[in-house]
Amino acid sequence: MANKIVIERLEFQGRCGVTPEERHHPQRLAIDLELEVDTAPAASSDHIADTVDYARVIDRIASLGAAENCALLETFAERLLAALFAEYPIERAKLWLRKLEPPLSHMTGSVGIKVDRVRAAYPNHSQDPAPSRFLTQYVGRLPKGRALDVASGSGRHALYLASLGFEVEAIDRDAEALFKLATTAKHRNLPNLTVKTVDLERATDERQEFPANSYDVIVVSFYLHRPLFPWIVEALRPNGVLLYETFTIENYFRHRHPRRWEFCLAHNELLRLTSALRVLSYDEGEHDAGSGRGSVFTAQLLAQKAGPTHSTSESP
Repeated sequence: MANKIVIERLEFQGRCGVTPEERHHPQRLAIDLELEVDTAPAASSDHIADTVDYARVIDRIASLGAAENCALLETFAERLLAALFAEYPIERAKLWLRKLEPPLSHMTGSVGIKVDRVRAAYPNHSQDPAPSRFLTQYVGRLPKGRALDVASGSGRHALYLASLGFEVEAIDRDAEALFKLATTAKHRNLPNLTVKTVDLERATDERQEFPANSYDVIVVSFYLHRPLFPWIVEALRPNGVLLYETFTIENYFRHRHPRRWEFCLAHNELLRLTSALRVLSYDEGEHDAGSGRGSVFTAQLLAQKAGPTHSTSESP
């Protein structure tokens, strides 16, 4: 049952213009969307996980608007569509993207483009695993700059952050997966994504892969090696943000996954392991696994390293 989700006049701030002056300051953009999706599962289950959550789509568009810096509306529209097809089960999308206050004389209305695309137009993107919902939900709160994807695997989060303009380093011990990731980044013209093969669980007192005060963002997704936490915290720059999600012991009891309970967090353990950071958001419980895989029990943490303190002195 193919129906359409319609989003009318979503307004957000974006940097889009031919001249550097126009891109220097965000301007008001608006978009109308028609998203063709299969609504039959949701109609039967009455569950938001079985359809496209338009609230998340709205947040995603707003975060892209804040992150992208394009000369042309056409470029921004294609990047937006690529992200939507990669992250949501959309078969067809129509959009009307426009500048509400174009810097043109004699203009009293908007100026923009209308685009109609199908999923088949984005074959490479549609085959990629989507970034986690936890990451896409909070990407707008991540400070722009240098990012580290720890135990990156196939690199779904590294590619996502690189597409948003972050300088991303992906580390993992799987050299083959990193080679594929580097090849994908090259094909997509993402020179801001680099890879490094690292055995994160080797016995050592030196952790050169975590240089102190080096990263604005560190992402760890479904990986747990407890000795790394002091190094991860130290590698964050002042005001840097850690986004961490992995299984809790509840998932092992319910689903016998992962295969060993040691790979799961105890209740509130993630808070203890990162006690040196300021908690921005924490949620421990049942979460949607995405891509129709049901639910999992995880701990989700967004936390920030303290910034520099400025002392004040009184005049004598």
